Amino acid sequence: MNVVKQIKSVDDLVKAGLVASADRAALEEVAARYAVALTPGISKLIDRADPDDPIARQFVPDAAELTIAPEERADPIGDHAHSPVEGIVHRYPDRVLLKAVHVCPVYCRFCFRREMVGPQGLGTLDAAAMQAAFDYIRGHEGIWEVILTGGDPLVLSPRRLGEIMEALAGIAHVKIIRFHTRVPVVDPEKIDAALIAALKASGKTVYVALHANHPRELTPEARAACGRLVDAGIAMVSQSVLLKGVNDDPDVLAKLMKAFVEIRVKPYYLHHPDLAPGTSHFRVTIDEGQEIVAGLRGRISGLCQPAYILDIPGGHGKAVISGSAMRATGDGCYSVTDYRGGEHSYPPAD
Repeated sequence: MNVVKQIKSVDDLVKAGLVASADRAALEEVAARYAVALTPGISKLIDRADPDDPIARQFVPDAAELTIAPEERADPIGDHAHSPVEGIVHRYPDRVLLKAVHVCPVYCRFCFRREMVGPQGLGTLDAAAMQAAFDYIRGHEGIWEVILTGGDPLVLSPRRLGEIMEALAGIAHVKIIRFHTRVPVVDPEKIDAALIAALKASGKTVYVALHANHPRELTPEARAACGRLVDAGIAMVSQSVLLKGVNDDPDVLAKLMKAFVEIRVKPYYLHHPDLAPGTSHFRVTIDEGQEIVAGLRGRISGLCQPAYILDIPGGHGKAVISGSAMRATGDGCYSVTDYRGGEHSYPPAD
């Protein structure tokens, strides 16, 4: 029996029984472009007897990733267009993203930042770049919330996280600090007392947004990790992506959202898949997504209902898909209104 270890290559995937040796050549081509990593916990969670396993689909590379659709783009939600200094994305007036690190414990095959993350990506901010990011936040008094993302910020050591929180604690106009992470699901033992203490900052309210897409990801260990965070006074919300072959079923989504609520994680966003390169095999249509989400109504408590949203390509912000911001224009195309009132085509016309 193979010993489960961190998986970082196609060779590791073959040895772990997660892909066939015959597929090695195509998958090496995928891995040369997009980072590969699975934690031992995720590897063990995959049912190797199920060719359609929803956990494997999220993390195990597929030759389909080599197919690039015309509408796909390297920066699908326009991070670069709203990056005034390295590591900062300032898309909305009252909040910024702080991308301190571009490394993850696992690499999702549908990631919208897949061109930026991993060993071949943008790396970790050095001391000078981090200081410039803090200076930017300090100099813009309208910034009420700082959202740490990346990459996964919880791959950083408690010492590094503590330094970031200490710097943000000294900026009076920042009131909310939010972390977006998969760590409680994919590496739950990392959520220990030292890391939790590092997430605290005097005078700030801290949220952790947990990314999970299938109820099987919420193992007893993951639930315990979330419990440690919530018991320490850290509020949690969820973030999921609607993915073909993973959770494009009202029953699966209902089970996932109920599981979040049971462990004191408030369902927040259900994202329509972004137009990242090589991810068309994950995308449902807007019509299909609306039908799936409508199937949740009346089936589960209002506590369990996420907002189904689209990140408008080009960096124009989010739109609620079930709301008035989306208007069908025919042939599967839509006109989407951003929060400023601008109108955009989806899929993009250019």
